[in-house]
Amino acid sequence: MSVHYRTCHICEANCGVVIETEGRKVLSIKGDPANPLSKGHICPKATALQDLQDDPDRLRTPVKRVGESWQPISWEAAYSEIAAKIAQIRGKGGEAGVYIGNPTAHNYSLSPQMPLLRKALGAKAMFSASSVDQVPHQLVQMWMFGHNALFPIPDIDRTQHLLIIGGNPLASNGSVWTVPDVKKRIAALQARGGRLTVIDPRRTETAAVADAHHFIKPGTDPALLIGILLALDEAGLVNPRALTGILSGFEGVWSALRRFSIGTCAAACGISEEIIRNLAGELGSGAPAAVYGRIGVSTAAFGTLNQWLIQLINIATGNLDRVGGAMFSSPAVDIVGQTGSGTRGRFRSRVSGHPEVLGEFPAVAMAEEIATPGEGQIKAFFTIAGNPVLSVPDGNALDAALAGLELMVSLDMYVTATSRHAHYILPPCGPLEKDHYPLFLGPIAVRNFANYSPPVFEMSEGAKSDWLIVAELARAIAGASGQTLPNIVPPRDTLDRMLRNSPRGLSLADVEAHPHGLDLGALEPRLPERLRTPDKTIHTAPPELIADLDRFAATMGETTDGLLLIGRRHLRNNNSWLGNARRLAKGPERCTLMMAPADAEARGISEGDMVRISSGAGSVEAPAEISDAMMPGVVSLPHGFGHGRKGVKLSVAREKPGVSINDLTERSRIDPLSGNAALVGTPVSVALCMEAVAAE
Repeated sequence: MSVHYRTCHICEANCGVVIETEGRKVLSIKGDPANPLSKGHICPKATALQDLQDDPDRLRTPVKRVGESWQPISWEAAYSEIAAKIAQIRGKGGEAGVYIGNPTAHNYSLSPQMPLLRKALGAKAMFSASSVDQVPHQLVQMWMFGHNALFPIPDIDRTQHLLIIGGNPLASNGSVWTVPDVKKRIAALQARGGRLTVIDPRRTETAAVADAHHFIKPGTDPALLIGILLALDEAGLVNPRALTGILSGFEGVWSALRRFSIGTCAAACGISEEIIRNLAGELGSGAPAAVYGRIGVSTAAFGTLNQWLIQLINIATGNLDRVGGAMFSSPAVDIVGQTGSGTRGRFRSRVSGHPEVLGEFPAVAMAEEIATPGEGQIKAFFTIAGNPVLSVPDGNALDAALAGLELMVSLDMYVTATSRHAHYILPPCGPLEKDHYPLFLGPIAVRNFANYSPPVFEMSEGAKSDWLIVAELARAIAGASGQTLPNIVPPRDTLDRMLRNSPRGLSLADVEAHPHGLDLGALEPRLPERLRTPDKTIHTAPPELIADLDRFAATMGETTDGLLLIGRRHLRNNNSWLGNARRLAKGPERCTLMMAPADAEARGISEGDMVRISSGAGSVEAPAEISDAMMPGVVSLPHGFGHGRKGVKLSVAREKPGVSINDLTERSRIDPLSGNAALVGTPVSVALCMEAVAAE
């Protein structure tokens, strides 16, 4: 028997695991009590490592679509044919586009290779899961702190009041916040006399253990946040403390906010003036506190405005860069010091004129860029570890657009709702056949740490790691186009260089010497040193955000007929890419429409009834789950389902395929500043399915 220590890279918690094997068989996966970050904790998703590694549905060789069947093809032939087709398409004036999925954020080795592929393709049309997720965070950080990767991290282990808005870390294990065993950390917060408050249209798993939970109308979060800031101002509690000398434009912020009133803000969001003032009093009490806003406030029409207002509250209460507040990390690999700060608006998308953000166009623009004829139309498309048909608004429109491509290539382990359209699928090796380092997730952890995980198994014969596939494909495309062939640099070499070039000056060998993980200490105050603004101040009043207050003010009196749709996540789900893990798929039906009792009664809907949910994008059917955990007027479908489309080869997922929430979300609903999709608050109608009515 062999014992292996590594971190689970399935979700953002990066829990340490102990894997026992015999030959190529996994005997057990358990938490690693010696890991300095997770201390023995793991969630159910860690077991999915074995499911993914051994899954008989996982592709083991490149395949080419011939008619409706898939035929094996050698790596060399696949590269050659793809490269020749790209040269042909570009020769006729066609463009190539690339979509990068969520798993790449968990993959240190792949990201450094992506510029090679982009250059070889000459691709301006880059898309990723970021614009259905966290781009508002990054844009605000770029404008305020000078770099898009300067994430403030809630110091949950030392705070006295944590306010979570639109986040559910008990299900997500953090999300842009690496925080393993968050339930135990919350219990410790409460045991020392601290408080957890959750704001959410659903009483989530996290809200259920909170000291207070308040419903909020989806999409109205700016009203609550502005109300808190006004209440701080009114009570004389604005005290940036140590930040006072490094704030730029702070007075201008208050001039812009004072046009609003606490009363109108309370009426808009549905949270009373009393609660708003109480929250302000607690956050501004002088005790350490932090405000954390996640998917519910990012994937909204005012996502960027929300993230700015959250940081303003942390600043106004003196809790930014403070022990127990929202802090900045000192990671082993300092991405901030070795990458560009970020860009916005250098160029625009062809059809709708969306500005690029961080080098990408919004994911909502993919379908129109592929389907709209004319100069610059995308004729070739590459998806890298992504399933955008299920994860991007109006999945049916993208589904139809992908079917018309001259060339589609997917780097994927499976035939999914997206990759079924590919002409070639290039599958990476199994997850236990490659190494791991938390390049992007380490810098957002609740504690500074480093952990390198070597492969558990040797690479199977004929298998390739995803980074090598991308690098070799880029060389093939470059060669067919007459470009200079890019050098292939092994990821370990890149990682070692990045470690050595970071302030801690570690080497990869230093990190490898600690197989359980290297503890680098608690978070510490880092400002102004950590700032990357030219004047080393926090730019509190970016003009784009000040102007966006006008857009929000114009919506405050709006009323909505019908119901508003939000998503949700379960501890056993992780977007769409774990749907085929049998250990995670077992159990009760989770793709249900959750709705409040009053909303169900008004429509004659009982528990378990099949209902039709309709929006401007389309309709889906799901069983009703009636729960007082839902705010009246709001319904919820989980994301990550919809595996029933024709041609999907996921035998476990197809047993409980569910429906895709993104067959209901609309491409027109975006945050114009960041281009992020507004997945929260889609107007929908809900009715009993006609078949159920006829049966009665």
